[in-house]
Amino acid sequence: MKKFDNKRNVIGSLIKEHRETKHYTKAKLSSQLELLGIELDRFELYKIETAKTSVKDFELIGLCIVLDIDFSELKEIVENYS
Repeated sequence: MKKFDNKRNVIGSLIKEHRETKHYTKAKLSSQLELLGIELDRFELYKIETAKTSVKDFELIGLCIVLDIDFSELKEIVENYS
């Protein structure tokens, strides 16, 4: 599997930060994503937050919607790696 800076994603810490700010457990986040038709269980969310797995585009969009992440925050992450 492809990696960048020895990580499979670069947004895991952002996801975790926003999840904790909203006081969501991984189970709560999972259930909110399910309402959007996105199936990510607690273990998959753990792997995303710890950069052990990649994130599909539709999963990222769902995570941003549920966690109120502004897409400019994603752009900032990309710019920091440039």
